[in-house]
Amino acid sequence: MNQPPNNVLETQHDRLALEQLRQRLNQALVGKSDVIEMVLTCLLAKGHLLFDDLPGLGKTTLAKAIANGIGAKFARVQCTPDLLPADITGFNIFDQKDREFRFRPGPIFSDILLTDEINRTTPRTQSALFEAMAERQVTIDSQSMPLSPSFFVIATQNPVESHGAYPLPEAQLDRFTMRLSIGYPDRSFEMEMLARNIMEADESRNGAAAENGPVLSMGQLSRIQRQVAAVPVHEKLRGYLIDLCRETREHRDLPMGISPRGAITWMKCAQAAAYLANRNFVVPEDVQRVAGAVLSLRLSPFSEKPESFVRKLLQLVPVPI
Repeated sequence: MNQPPNNVLETQHDRLALEQLRQRLNQALVGKSDVIEMVLTCLLAKGHLLFDDLPGLGKTTLAKAIANGIGAKFARVQCTPDLLPADITGFNIFDQKDREFRFRPGPIFSDILLTDEINRTTPRTQSALFEAMAERQVTIDSQSMPLSPSFFVIATQNPVESHGAYPLPEAQLDRFTMRLSIGYPDRSFEMEMLARNIMEADESRNGAAAENGPVLSMGQLSRIQRQVAAVPVHEKLRGYLIDLCRETREHRDLPMGISPRGAITWMKCAQAAAYLANRNFVVPEDVQRVAGAVLSLRLSPFSEKPESFVRKLLQLVPVPI
């Protein structure tokens, strides 16, 4: 009996592991499957994620669940006004014993970096993430150092409090792939969360609680990300994306439309959405599905209601046949 080729078996195994990761994340953040899909889309597209939401809704829990689910090295930075760039990137320190400088890596040398309340730190420190997010490397004392190939930034900011905050500039926002909001859970899911926490506390007292191990390895994630990047996008769909972007550039209420980098980001997210839907090609629905999360970052400085604008934009530009 003929066996499937190794690459087919490998792909099947990767997809099974990805489905297990999806289930793990849905257990960590109950009742928010739509948010989980966008988070996975961003991860597979090798992007970076900005959570614009109130405290206590599960952002940190979700970030830790992602890191645990893929066996990633996780680091967290609590952003404050006195945080310095070197506190994120690391620094060289003189070793008195060996009479030479030694580099002490900062939290940016991780697979997943959670930057909590990123708008609480100064623009100088925010800019420390520019090169890392765009090129997955940092330059310290004129020396470039590579980061993890799957380096993933999850940043949070509180949209309500503005005292002592430094709004992210457009250049920083454009380096993020998506902006998401989790929102409050439904009553039934919140009841489930309370019951689960009672059980978890009881298990902890009995010493029975054990952290689940990874279901998807970093090697598998890198392989899936390469497969996502190779998902074909038909010429008509590429034209559809360009027409959507050009419409934002020509809109009278938008001083600045979607940049070419934004168009590339949008296409990568559509490829990831197609992969998550178990398709090896992109359809217009993939482009539309990720539009809100991708465009809200790039329209928010100029539009009071980016969600409404995105709906109008998708209605305005005809879908290719």
